[in-house]
Amino acid sequence: MTTNLTDYKHISIDHRGVPIIAGSTLKVIDLVMAQIAYGWTPEEIHINHRDLSMSQIHSALAYYWEHREELDQAIQADLEFA
Repeated sequence: MTTNLTDYKHISIDHRGVPIIAGSTLKVIDLVMAQIAYGWTPEEIHINHRDLSMSQIHSALAYYWEHREELDQAIQADLEFA
């Protein structure tokens, strides 16, 4: 699988153009949707995703806030598909 690096240390763009957390298969929007659904803090995300470092989590959240409009559209599309 080919990925492209971003300006965010722990975020890559996969071959489908989807931002993922580098070193994992978790999409940024999946982490954000969990945070929204459960109201988790970054520390609580870490408790529930032990395979992610706090740095990866903060990078994913920063990427989301920097690209919020685009990612919110992707989240909405996922919710409509489900």
